[in-house]
Amino acid sequence: MQTARVSLAAALLAGGAVLPLAVAPLTQAQQPPKPQSLTVVSYAVTKSAYDQIFRLFAADWKKKTGQSVSLKGSYGGSGSQTRAVIDGLEADVVSLAMAADVTKIQQAGLIQPGWEKENPYNSTPINSTVAVFVRPGNPKKINSWKDLDNKDVEVVLANPKTSGGARWNFLALWGAVTQAGGTDAQARKFITGVYKNADVLPKDAREATDLFVKRRQGDVLLNWETEAILARRKGEWTTPYKLFSPNVLTEQPVTVVDRVVDRRGTRRVAEAFVRFLYTPAAQRVFVDNGFRPVTPAGKAYAKGKFQSLKFFRVDDFGGWTAVDRSFFAKGGAWDQIFSRTR
Repeated sequence: MQTARVSLAAALLAGGAVLPLAVAPLTQAQQPPKPQSLTVVSYAVTKSAYDQIFRLFAADWKKKTGQSVSLKGSYGGSGSQTRAVIDGLEADVVSLAMAADVTKIQQAGLIQPGWEKENPYNSTPINSTVAVFVRPGNPKKINSWKDLDNKDVEVVLANPKTSGGARWNFLALWGAVTQAGGTDAQARKFITGVYKNADVLPKDAREATDLFVKRRQGDVLLNWETEAILARRKGEWTTPYKLFSPNVLTEQPVTVVDRVVDRRGTRRVAEAFVRFLYTPAAQRVFVDNGFRPVTPAGKAYAKGKFQSLKFFRVDDFGGWTAVDRSFFAKGGAWDQIFSRTR
């Protein structure tokens, strides 16, 4: 029998603050618990943040419980990581680029239904949006979404078949038209023009950034705002990036993989790790690594660090089920657009 998952909803104070995890202290007669390990399977641009959060959580957990826990991450395109988990990559926790990817793992029988209600904000501890990199001096005069549909502008953006970030890019481009009053037909025409300007489609957000920044390919890059902030922080790219309105608010969920944690006996520590992502310490790390926070404490820390935008969400398109059916299913809008651009 599977152990019941503990909802964090009851652990919220007014205003969204997270109550500390209640852990009984060890008595002198008790031995420290045996060490455990956790594997977190995630998408490429989270690595910098998780490298820091893993250390913070391990220290916090050791202090509270006496148990040592080691954490390792597996990173790649969200779509590729999703398929890998379904095919047997052992993940105690998944942290993916969109709820649709978690739902695929649920449908494969690895995650119990209702996972999105187990933690605050639909089990989504971080947000981001789509940023636009340009070359120094912005020689191609990219100042709005419409400037991307230009045969003289080479665009770099990842492949929606393998990258969650690329699907958010697609929604940002579509919504740039429809959320500003345009029709679906106008959105399709616009996106077809943009993808015609992409010579290659990298498999994930990190590869797209490397192609643009390190190999100097393309005139403009569409990618996570997070990736833009990290590239500048590391000194890889110093030109200010651009954010256009309206834009999509990306929502990146995290949850435990029930079948794995129950088999490995790691549910308690895995659920504690997911809860830790909502603490002020973890939210600050996310902010410092370019993610938009979700908690009141995180937003207070992030004040003035992110540009204000008019956002739309995936729910404005009917949610991921409707989006996948219309845009990314076999024969959907993306396949039709791809066939016209290749």
